[in-house]
Amino acid sequence: MTKIKRRYFLLAGIGTAGALLIGWSLSPPRQRLLSSKPLSVRPGQVALNGWVKVSADNTVTVVMSQAEMGQGAHTGLAMLLADEMDAAWDQIKLEQSSFDTIYNNQASIVGSLPFQPDDHGVLKWVTERVVGNALREIPGLIGTGGSSSIKDQFLPLRQAGASARAMLISAAAEMWGVPAQECAARAGRVSHASGKSASYGELAAPAAKLPVPQQVKLKVRTDFTLIGTAEPRIDGAAKIDGSAMFGIDSLPPGVLYASIVMCPTLGGKVASFDAAAARALPGVHNVVVLQPIAGGLAGVGMTSGGIAVIATTRFQAMQAVKQVSVQWDHGASAGLSSRAIDEELTRALDLHVGRAHYARGNVTAALQSAAKTVTAEYRVPFVAHAAMEPMNCTVQFKNGAATVWVGTQAPGLARFAVAKVLGIDASKVDLRVPYLGGGFGRRYFNDCIIQAAALARETGGLPVQLLWSREQDTTHDYYRPAFVSRSKAGFDSRGRLIAWQATSSGSSLGAPSVIDAATDGASNTAYEFPNARIAHQRVESGLPMGIWRSVNHSQNAFFTESFIDECAAAVQRDPVAFRIELLGNQPRHLTVLRRAAALSAWNEPIKPAQDGTPKARGIAIHRSFGSIVAQVAEVSLSADRRIRVHRVVCVVECGLAVNPNLIRQQMEGGIVFGLSAALHNEITIDKGQVQQSNFDDHLALRMDECPTIETDIIASRESPGGVGEAGVPPIAPAVANAVFALTGQRLRRLPLQVS
Repeated sequence: MTKIKRRYFLLAGIGTAGALLIGWSLSPPRQRLLSSKPLSVRPGQVALNGWVKVSADNTVTVVMSQAEMGQGAHTGLAMLLADEMDAAWDQIKLEQSSFDTIYNNQASIVGSLPFQPDDHGVLKWVTERVVGNALREIPGLIGTGGSSSIKDQFLPLRQAGASARAMLISAAAEMWGVPAQECAARAGRVSHASGKSASYGELAAPAAKLPVPQQVKLKVRTDFTLIGTAEPRIDGAAKIDGSAMFGIDSLPPGVLYASIVMCPTLGGKVASFDAAAARALPGVHNVVVLQPIAGGLAGVGMTSGGIAVIATTRFQAMQAVKQVSVQWDHGASAGLSSRAIDEELTRALDLHVGRAHYARGNVTAALQSAAKTVTAEYRVPFVAHAAMEPMNCTVQFKNGAATVWVGTQAPGLARFAVAKVLGIDASKVDLRVPYLGGGFGRRYFNDCIIQAAALARETGGLPVQLLWSREQDTTHDYYRPAFVSRSKAGFDSRGRLIAWQATSSGSSLGAPSVIDAATDGASNTAYEFPNARIAHQRVESGLPMGIWRSVNHSQNAFFTESFIDECAAAVQRDPVAFRIELLGNQPRHLTVLRRAAALSAWNEPIKPAQDGTPKARGIAIHRSFGSIVAQVAEVSLSADRRIRVHRVVCVVECGLAVNPNLIRQQMEGGIVFGLSAALHNEITIDKGQVQQSNFDDHLALRMDECPTIETDIIASRESPGGVGEAGVPPIAPAVANAVFALTGQRLRRLPLQVS
């Protein structure tokens, strides 16, 4: 198989440039143990490296650069350090990191490089090493996304824990006059066979005076005490008792409140306004015009301009903004509609063959010689993120410096954005990240943050919290793009698949052509085809579009797994057996697929639903973010032809399972999130305006719709993969395939609806 999805890597010259590249790739990875500046400490507390502090009261503080948005990252990451440090779980506290580059998320970028997952070649190794070293030098790349938190910090946090443990043991050995190798650490204490023992808190100060070890020995898996266990979430108690602080809860003294109404036409702006009635209302401090802005690096398009009212209370701001009379400049998007965009996507496939992201053999010749061909066309719509916590940000700008309270997935980029708006250096921005009430990629964008910073210039030094209403949030998102995909397969006279062709059209989210990831999940599928071409035709609609939970895997799993099922039916093969044939060189996939089939009783007749209606099963398997997930959905149809999903069997192989409980939670959450989109979610556009506005017309899965979910985790010797998004992609095709098994009707468009 071709190992590189597309040729993007050009070495301009041999000689010196080539030597520097090879030399850099062969150099050791940049260290991520010590920050450029020592960590700040409180009285009685010391820092043992850039990731951990120990206090005299025996508290171990783990420095946390990743955002917690319900995915359990804080728990899993803390477990990595605590295990290698041999700290007790009840000792652990967390503290937000600085913006030092040791906290840069390298895995999210290195993992998006255009190589096949199964490529173990030299070029991939060299490129990843070079890019990783370069990322260590670039400020502002702290971020939470791409299911990369555990992958990125699996080694750095373990190394930090092992280093701290070694220093504490050395301090104890010096204190007792014994060899360090005779001392052992366990549950926050160092002990010696003589009976001497000391807590980490007692040893912290002398340990901090010792040099940081250059080399540390990490535990082997059989020695883990925390990793691999279902430790309770570190954020669980606070979220149960209500003490957890989210962005919307950030209410510094003297805070003012802002409410906004943006141009209903995407990308539009204020032409003129009359705020006399609003200014006359009690508590109103100011009425401010906000211009359209670009929201960040992870998407395309502009956030609409609008009018914001700043008032003493949130209710006063929300009521007053309704009284502002605004005339809008609807701009270039006023003529856009979902139908026109869909026609453009279809026309693009009529006129273009797309840019190949993966090619093998001669697919054209294979299709021409095929004894049988199958074709299909699939569609997915625009979809909003619909996080439960609406977009919000609190900013105080005073004495040339800013304090920002915001739930963001990209604090480094947000910090730079605030600094630019306020005309100050980024070092003057103190950005604090509370819990996020849902992210899904939406909180990678800085539009609300930029607006709040602009409003903070108008308050005379008082903090101001900007809170979008649910309606503004739904109608001014950075949406998951709409896509159309055409697939064609060819079979020989014996029914063997000999050709696979898939071409999609849709947004590439502004990515350069050399790193366009629009075919992720299709061009790097684990299925092996003798002849294949997977391509994409870039079509930008002008709407604001961005990353959505599981990014391009969300549509490409639907396209690929639905068409695989169609191919199996075309040659009258069992869907599981057909997949097994195409995964012959993929042992991890085969293990997951066979386990899902066994747990779902795939080969046994399925019982009717409790009300007697027939049920059927459908299966899908997909690899994303380093993890492999198979799902079997059991469905029936209600009397009014609505799809009912009764049960989902989910099998995941994600490498080392750091915390099985977190993995199950993420599989369950991903399935519910994916079912919401598969059964309900669609953003439609008319005259450049979003037609949905709240959860009544952009539905989340209701409790009475939620199926029974059974998750099985395959034990693995691989390094950890991502799980925050990997549960989303397979569910839509699994349901669609089950509907075909039940009704004989192929559903090729999301959301799924039976005619």
